[in-house]
Amino acid sequence: MGDTLSTTNFKRSMQFFIFFAIVIGIYVLVNMYIFRKGLRSFDPGSKLRLIYGISFWLLAASFILGRILEKLYMSYLSDLFVWAGSFWLAAMLYFFLIVLFFDLLRLIDHFIPFLKYLQYVGLFAKPLFLPILVSVLVFLLVLAGHINAIYPVVQTLDIASEKIPSSQPPLRIVLASDIHLGTIVGKKRVSRIVRLINQQQPDVILLAGDIVDEDLEPVIKQNLGEILSTLHAPLGVIGISGNHEYIGGAEAALTYLRSHGVVMLEDQLYPLTDHITLVGRTDLSARQYDGKARKSLAELLDKLSQDQFVLVMDHQPAAIPEAVKSGVNLIVSGHTHHGQLWPLNLITNAVYPISWGYAMLDQTQAYVSCGVGSWGPPVRIGNRPEIVLINLWPETDTYDTNEAQSRHSKPLSNP
Repeated sequence: MGDTLSTTNFKRSMQFFIFFAIVIGIYVLVNMYIFRKGLRSFDPGSKLRLIYGISFWLLAASFILGRILEKLYMSYLSDLFVWAGSFWLAAMLYFFLIVLFFDLLRLIDHFIPFLKYLQYVGLFAKPLFLPILVSVLVFLLVLAGHINAIYPVVQTLDIASEKIPSSQPPLRIVLASDIHLGTIVGKKRVSRIVRLINQQQPDVILLAGDIVDEDLEPVIKQNLGEILSTLHAPLGVIGISGNHEYIGGAEAALTYLRSHGVVMLEDQLYPLTDHITLVGRTDLSARQYDGKARKSLAELLDKLSQDQFVLVMDHQPAAIPEAVKSGVNLIVSGHTHHGQLWPLNLITNAVYPISWGYAMLDQTQAYVSCGVGSWGPPVRIGNRPEIVLINLWPETDTYDTNEAQSRHSKPLSNP
């Protein structure tokens, strides 16, 4: 038994090491590509060239360096590196896209010469004009994305079901996913999120995973759990694990959240009312990090009465097809951030059955939130951070579900 466990742990460690090595390798290559293109703007041996080189690689290394320093000893220096590196991750993406765009132009110019005509435009003849212009544009884009990221909006979603008796008043559910409590999502942002949630006067609050970022220490140091404990809803604050809880150590993260008033469900049923049952699923990454296979929905719902309205909270939307097959009434998820930075939403659209928004899939309604926090860069471009107010109504002859949904999101096709 001990040998089997050791072998399993070794395999997991190797998988993580290989994944980490691939990510770091890609990161270094992308930065090398951007650096070499920028280096052409400076004369060999010039002081500006030296300053550019030092500044570039200090920024490029700062996120990794900051994360390492956090593990060793948290300080203002580690925070500085993490913040600088986080912004660089966003800037790096757009520098890469712009440099790639110019290289494509050069490739086209090889066959259809047209770039030579730019020399007649005075500003383009200046050697540093283009790099400065690109840097200013990227700075403004990242700044706008940061302002966007720290001011979430409220999306409203109306859901009706014949399983909810007409005598029951509408249930106000606030869904918040992917807060990512930590160094980047600190006191000010968490306070703003909590205040916005409480303003909706919810009956119940659902935290759909990735409540904390990878490391718990920055959360404890800033006492963010104390802010989270001010969330108020008569039926409780209920959460589930996400992949980031498992990356940082799920047991410690779940214990911390429970100690601050969050009911954390792990493949468990939780009755919200006499007619509405919440199913909180363990995250899919539990097998990868803890070697635990989560229960199937069929197993969880086996003894549940058919007249119950079943609301499933599952962090990753990859399992939406399973919910459809099981006849779940409503499933809510997060995880995708809808790419967080355009055009990464093209990837999440391709990977998941729903990347963001509402869909009616057979008899199952689904909503995937793009999240209220951020991971890595405190920047969002292409979508707004959100909390979702779900009004759960009894279905009546005067209630048009399709009309209500069309006001809030675009239905998607079946997975």
